[in-house]
Amino acid sequence: MKDRDALRSALLAWYDAQARDLAWRVSPADRRAGVRSDPYRVWLSEVMLQQTTVPHATPYFLSFTQRWPTVSDLAAVEDGDLMAAWAGLGYYARARNLLACARAVVHDHGGVFPNTEDALRALPGVGAYTAAAVAAIAFDRAANVVDGNVERVMSRLFAVETPLPDAKPELKALAADLITADRPGDWAQALMDLGATVCKPKGPLCDRCPVSAWCAAHLGGAPETYPRKTKKADRPRRHGVAYVLTRGEEVALVRRPPKGLLGGMLGLPTSDWRAAPYGDAEAVAAAPVAAVWRDLGAVEHVFTHFSLTLRVFAAEGGGDFVWTPREGLGALPSVFLKAARAAERLL
Repeated sequence: MKDRDALRSALLAWYDAQARDLAWRVSPADRRAGVRSDPYRVWLSEVMLQQTTVPHATPYFLSFTQRWPTVSDLAAVEDGDLMAAWAGLGYYARARNLLACARAVVHDHGGVFPNTEDALRALPGVGAYTAAAVAAIAFDRAANVVDGNVERVMSRLFAVETPLPDAKPELKALAADLITADRPGDWAQALMDLGATVCKPKGPLCDRCPVSAWCAAHLGGAPETYPRKTKKADRPRRHGVAYVLTRGEEVALVRRPPKGLLGGMLGLPTSDWRAAPYGDAEAVAAAPVAAVWRDLGAVEHVFTHFSLTLRVFAAEGGGDFVWTPREGLGALPSVFLKAARAAERLL
């Protein structure tokens, strides 16, 4: 790119003045003073921020780092305690991978994160993006850190006409051409901040952008139309039944299988989730115990790859369950919390 150095200087100067104050971030001023980012905090934040916003992830990050201030502390936690602490962040495979990675760092690397992209990539659950982010931010490696924000910045900066997701390799290559050995960690975070605060998906704030002079989409007059996107297919719908079985002030929960959606989490007993809706007789037949079941209606929930209509049935009874006080249900995954709250309103 022509004038790459000038563009980099402009963006880094903006970052020095406008960097977001994030719980896991070392400020540009502190970095210049020699303070290094903690790889554990960088890694933990990046895992939490996958498919999760900064405001939603921040209290979880603060709670985790208070309870488990080092990767060794996290590696020693019981699986169930970790899954309960993760409840509400969604995408629960991340929590299982988090624990597997922490244990690998402790057992295979003496509690010290490896400092190269390839070695980080070899850790359980660490993908190409997370490895690049930790390598750049924690170890100042010249790694190519490309998330959705960076893809959007690149698509506008170069007016890339190829629609997403087909454009991903092209956008990654364009981002790579802008990386140098000078401040790679700050550069990665500057691009993220630019996309999050200025080069927004809708209504980009071009008048505040430090690199608008180099932006082909801005110069073309329609930056908001980038990145181009292929129309998404309709999300399929599944149907199921959730069973709210009570015993006085306690609610019956079950531990879900370790693998699969919401694996390892405590949740309400449910039927299978399938394409066809459940009739009343089918719903009662699939119940975890024989009881006088009442139909309380349905709740809706959206997962990444499908939407779920979950009928809610309630009864009083007993059995071999994890009996939990009603006030302890707040740690349930959101889909089950919706069903439990619906039952509480209607019972």
